[in-house]
Amino acid sequence: MSFVQSAFGRFKQTVTAYAGDTPLMRAAVSASANVIVADGEVAGAEFEAALKGMLADPILEKGYDSLMLEEELYDAIGRARTRAGRMQNMHFIQAIAERPPEQRQGVFLIAADVADFEGISPPEHRALTEVAAALGLDRDALLG
Repeated sequence: MSFVQSAFGRFKQTVTAYAGDTPLMRAAVSASANVIVADGEVAGAEFEAALKGMLADPILEKGYDSLMLEEELYDAIGRARTRAGRMQNMHFIQAIAERPPEQRQGVFLIAADVADFEGISPPEHRALTEVAAALGLDRDALLG
């Protein structure tokens, strides 16, 4: 990749970050929500871990404030309580499957941190497996 292409890519990413990257944000909240609801409990600490993870992402942090992310996460958790809603969340996750690996890995790792709050339960492992598959990632390599 030439210097000009690389510089243009970084510029485009910066502009997207400040404008808000809705597909990336929806993927992150949807992955987190599916993991949060997987074990049947919605713990406040998991919610906070998801918010911290999203706000640590440079693109999401620049494009969205905490209140906006909280609202989106509440909506995604509401969807994740039903099979149809979890499937809708998976569609939001799959929407970024062609993105650069760093963005896909970031979404997965946010969800993994949420799951790992009190140790990853078997239902959370299944949810993370689904998220990794939707993103075209190796779950075990990222959790290792």
